[in-house]
Order: sequence, then C-alpha cells, then structure tokens
Amino acid sequence: MSHADRPVQSVRWAGPDDRTVIVEAAGEIDLRCSAAFQQALLEPLEKNPQRMIVDLAQVTYMDSSGVASLVKLLSRVRRGKIELKLASLTPRVRSVFEITRLDTVFEICATVQEALGS
Repeated sequence: MSHADRPVQSVRWAGPDDRTVIVEAAGEIDLRCSAAFQQALLEPLEKNPQRMIVDLAQVTYMDSSGVASLVKLLSRVRRGKIELKLASLTPRVRSVFEITRLDTVFEICATVQEALGS
C-alpha cells in the first residue's frame, strides 16, 4: 500500500491516563481510500478509549465517502459512550462539513490542543 493509500498517518494515545486516542489523517480522503480510512478510525475503539480526537490538519480534500466514514465513526462512539472531536479542519474540509450541516453534529475544535483541553 502506497503512502497515498494510507489516509491515517499515526495513532497515538494521550491524556493523563492514556485514555484519549488521537488519530492523525492526511492527504486526500476519497472513494479510493475511504475503506482504509474507516478501518483505521474504527481500530482504536477496540482498546476502549474514553475520548477520540481525529486530527484533520493535513487532509487536503475529503469527499462524501470520507465524510460517511466519520459519520459511521460517530455512530459507533455514541453507542460506546466515547467522546469524539474533530480538530484542525482545513478551510476546504470545513466547508464540506458546513455545506452538509454536519458542523452542527460533530464537535469541531480549532486545534488538537483545544480538543485535549476541552
């Protein structure tokens, strides 16, 4: 799998008790890689985090399939009572959330630091 096919660049644990998972995504998240994106988002849930932050600072483009992956993640974390925050959306990605009005559904923070602190 090439670098371009790996939309999730890193998964790390943070917080005082290592119960917060930060997933850093990058590149273009479209139909070609959305299945890998969705799988990478769901894998950390097996370790029962209390909170999940998806860092989208390096995502240059996201189509509806990428958004659908995040909606599926939201459904899963709500069932598990896990807090989910999206952080550092680029203007182009943020506009997708605003157009679809999902900016009112997801908790969106300006930075990962803000998401960690709130």
